[in-house]
Formats: sequence, structure tokens, C-alpha cells
Amino acid sequence: MAKNSELYKNILWATITLILISLTFSFLFQQEKAPIELTISSLVEKINRGEVEKILVQGNELSIDLKDGSKAIARKEAELGLSQTFSNYGIDLPALQAVDFEVKDESGARFWLGILVPTLLPLIIIGVMFWLIFRQARSGANQAFSFGKSNLKLFGSFKDKLTFKDVAGLKEAKQELEEVVDFLKNPKKFLEMGARIPRGVLLMGPPGTGKTLLARAVAGQAGVPFFHISASEFVEMFVGVGASRTRDAFATAKKASPSILFIDEIDAVGRERGAGLGGGHDEREQTLNQILVEMDGFDRDTNVIVLAATNRPDILDRALLRPGRFDRRVILDLPDIKDREEILKLHAKEKPLSKDIDLKKIAVRTPGFSGADLANLMNEAAILAARNGHKLISQEDLYDSIEKVLLGPERKNRVITEKEREITAYHEAGHALVAASLKDADPVHKVSIVSRGRAGGYTLKLPLEEVHLKKRSQFLADIAVALGGYVAEKSVFGEMTTGASNDLQQATKMARALVTQFGMSEELGPQTFGESHELIFLGKEMGAEKNYSETVAAKIDEEVKKFIDRAYMAAKKVINSRRKVLNAIAKTLMEKETLEQEDFDAIIAGFKLKPLSV
Repeated sequence: MAKNSELYKNILWATITLILISLTFSFLFQQEKAPIELTISSLVEKINRGEVEKILVQGNELSIDLKDGSKAIARKEAELGLSQTFSNYGIDLPALQAVDFEVKDESGARFWLGILVPTLLPLIIIGVMFWLIFRQARSGANQAFSFGKSNLKLFGSFKDKLTFKDVAGLKEAKQELEEVVDFLKNPKKFLEMGARIPRGVLLMGPPGTGKTLLARAVAGQAGVPFFHISASEFVEMFVGVGASRTRDAFATAKKASPSILFIDEIDAVGRERGAGLGGGHDEREQTLNQILVEMDGFDRDTNVIVLAATNRPDILDRALLRPGRFDRRVILDLPDIKDREEILKLHAKEKPLSKDIDLKKIAVRTPGFSGADLANLMNEAAILAARNGHKLISQEDLYDSIEKVLLGPERKNRVITEKEREITAYHEAGHALVAASLKDADPVHKVSIVSRGRAGGYTLKLPLEEVHLKKRSQFLADIAVALGGYVAEKSVFGEMTTGASNDLQQATKMARALVTQFGMSEELGPQTFGESHELIFLGKEMGAEKNYSETVAAKIDEEVKKFIDRAYMAAKKVINSRRKVLNAIAKTLMEKETLEQEDFDAIIAGFKLKPLSV
């Protein structure tokens, strides 16, 4: 119906255009006065009377300009010359000598254009209109027959060719993929040893860790055609289209072998079959079945490797992960502090940095950042420097970009009362003081009461080195730091505000995780509680199972409360015993709004704080 309406609309516009063209032509021709047609005898009479001023001779055609300004035309006899024709009609020679004659060769092209243009031009315009209409209709019809073709893209120009040198970090992943590159370059070396060619390599890792980038680096390193497609492009609403596109994609890669076929976000079609409520999507499952057949049907000497990327390996079908299909699984972790520094240096190459830039400090402040996050951080710093009219990117620009990525842009124009500002200052001072006082807490890097995003203020505390294993005392210190703002408000102002709501949520979440996930409760012992069965079609953790009794649930709540109470008492001890330090930090925050690590350390250094245990 949509195609028909579009066709009728085009025909209507073509008809209106033709009418306008016809009206324009008729208007122009009506404005021009037609010349008088004379016979030779009439022309001779006018010459004898002295009424003719000029005669233009073009072959047998005579164009006559009369002295009254009008124009006329006439034709002479084809066999005779003009002078002989006038002589036969008895022309007066003195009168003839007074007429200005001009002779031009008759142009054949002009003659035919004069005849053909008025006739053919409307027909040409009509033909072009109908050609455009039927071309659009034909493209719509052809699209119906192109559903089975895969939208496979070839990264073959290598104008921005990448190699492993252009990928910072990911050393273990690159070492694993070097074997793939070696196979693509020297397949006979492996085949002669009887080694089985790897059919597929699955890149697994959180979003932004560089899965697609690493796949492009493999293609650039091996120097082979690199085809890439998103898994979601296989599936359509029409039955059988996904399987057809899968066959076409694999056939295209085989023709260009040795080559790499990269399927991004393979979990779009590779999810576990038969999972969820109401069954799976039939078309998606057919597409997955075709991928399984294509991967298992490779000839032994076919130099095609399938790379696939996903950030959800836990939901992939087991048949997709068995040996013979995805033989290799390469895990891409979030970068550590050294890798983050390398990634920052890589993205800083084309940016003008000031000489005092220390990217290691930026790497320290960005734990948990992926490669994409770090690239975005450098871009935000460049935008911020340009907005402020700077010629170089400074360290402060990088610090501000970290906070913008984490919390959002500054909201300096947010109107708050002086009382709210004071409460916020003591709240953040409470967080910072407790963090500085507990030996198992992370050091404070920055304290600010400038609103960012939904936060009225923030305290940035980060570890000095990467931590992969966390002790119970560190969890308790984190809970105490989270409660520091709540305790400071209650101690100074005698009541609490809603500003501590998020802190309380985080503290409760950590305390419950200590009991139910990490087995750190002395009362309940080394066991976990609760299981979550993910229902793919309902979302994450929709199928949580309570695998313990109500009696145990009551004990869990008691243990959670014990952990929170213990951390609360530790925070209260710090706030009450070091009230002068709290006042000094809050007062400075109200004056400067922001304290960097050096400023904060200078304040607490005067009070000679000793670390406490929770």
C-alpha cells in the first residue's frame, strides 16, 4: 500500500509538471508576433514602393525587414537565383538597389533543431518523468529479492590500517591472536604438522574493551580481506532471510580466502535455544542453526577464520561454543593502571598537551575505565580546553573531564541556599575525614561541593594500585566512609537530610554482599545465599530463587545490621573525636568549593591524624 501511494503521488506530480511546462511554452509563443508571409509578386511590389529595408537570404528562404518595423517571410523558386526571379517579375532596379541584402548559408542543424526541439522536448521531459517513476518502483521491487543477500562490508582499503602496535594493552589477548595471524600467513606450516585449523575465535569482554579494534588489528596484521557484519543484520521479519544471509556471508568470505569474517555482537542471534518463556524466536534460531552448520562445514584447507565479539558469553548457545566451532576464546579485561597509561598516551598523540601533563596520575584516577572510556575522556578534555580558549590541554582539563565522565557536567548555576551549602560541605567533609582516618580506606584524591549531575557534592577516593582481591576490613572501611556524610550531618546539625540516601543504599548493598555473596559473616559461616536464574526474555535476574528459610533470612538481616552498625560506630568515633578537623575541612570547602589531594593533605597534616581500625 505504501509503494502504491508513493507511485500515485509521483504520477500526480509528473502530470502537474507537464501542465506547467505546456502553459509556459504556450505563453512564450503567444508573446511573439508571427511574421507576414508574402508571395514573390507582393514582395516585388513592396520593393518598388520603397517599403522594404533589408532582405536576408538563406537558401530558398527570404527574411524581410519592412521599414514600418514589421517582419515578413517569402520563398523564391528553387531552380532560379534571386536576381533572375526579381527580373522575371519586373522589379524596378533603382528601388532594388536601395534594399540592403545579406546572404547566409543555410544551417542544417539549425533547420532541424527548429523543427525537432518544439516537438521532441515535451516528449523527452515526459520520458524522464516516467523513467524516474518506474526506476523507484523497480528499486522497491528489487529490494524484495535482495533480502537474502548479506549486508557484508569489506574493510579492504586499509587507509586507516591497524596493527597490534596500534592497540595499547591487551598483551595476553594479542599473544593469543598472533597464532591466528601466523595461520593466515603460513597455513601450510600448520597443515603439514596435522594441526587442526581454528574455525572460530570468540572475543569476550565488557563493552568498550576493544573487541572490534582488536579484530581490525588482526586483519591489518595479517594483510587479508576483513569482512564485518553485525549479527542483528542477519535477522529479519521474513522467514528464512537470516539463514540465507548467513549462507551468503560465508560464501563471500570463502571466495576471498584467506580472509576474516567478523561478526559483531553475536549474542543477538547466538543466545541459548529454548530459553525463556514462550519459546525462542523461530527466525533467530534458524539463523543460529545456519551459522552452526556453516562453521562446522568448513573444508580443512579453507583459510577463513570467523571472529566474533560479545559482552555476554554466559547466554550463548552451548553448541556455538563447542570445539570445532569457536575453538578459541580470548578474554579482554578492563585495562589495569599500566595499560590505562598506554591507552591515554595513544589517544593523546594528535592532541596538543601542555608540558606538565602527567598521564600516570590520570591513569590512577580512572580505575574501571575501559579503552572507550579513556578515549572519551581525552576527547572531553580537548573539548573543554577549546571551549575555554586554551591552546594546550592542561592537567586540570583532564581532571575535569574525569569527573564529567563519572558524574556529569558541573551545575554551577544551580541555586542553593547558604544553609544547604553548609550541610553539603560538612557531608563531604565527613566522607573525606573518615576515609583519611581509617587505615584500610582508599586515599582521598578530591573533595568538592560543586554539583555535578544529580550529586550535590562528591568525594573522590581511589586506590593507589590495582586491587583484585578485597579483604573484609576494606569492605567495612568502605561502608564506614559511605556513612561518614550521614554521621557528620547528624553530629553537627542534629538531624539528617535526604542527601545521604544514595550513601545508605551503597552501604546496605555492600553489607548484604558481605553476608550473602562473600561468606564473610562469622555467624552464618562460609556459604552463599540466593541464586538468580536469568530469564533471557524477561531481563537480568528476573528469576531470583530464595534457597534459604525464613529463619536464615532473619539471621541474614541481623548480620547485615551488625556490619552496618559496626561501620557506623567507626565513622561516629572518627567524627566525634576529630571534630576540629571536620570543621577545618568544611570551612575550607565553603571558601574554595573544591579541594585537590594536595590541598586536603595539607589541611589534615596540621592535626597529625593517626590511622584507626574499624
